[in-house]
Amino acid sequence: MSFEAKKEEDQVLESNGISFLVDPTSLDYLDGSVVDFDDGLSGKGFDIRNPNATSTCGCGRSFN
Repeated sequence: MSFEAKKEEDQVLESNGISFLVDPTSLDYLDGSVVDFDDGLSGKGFDIRNPNATSTCGCGRSFN
């Protein structure tokens, strides 16, 4: 994830009143995913749960 200026091919999506951009290539991989912000004792950061992932590593990151 990063902050960038909107490009012509980007799609603007909205969830719970928050707008965000997704490029066409990433959109296929992220379809059905849930993004959450974890502020727990183990550290802060974004948690992405992707039902399309075929495997994950020990760190909890998903791979296709």
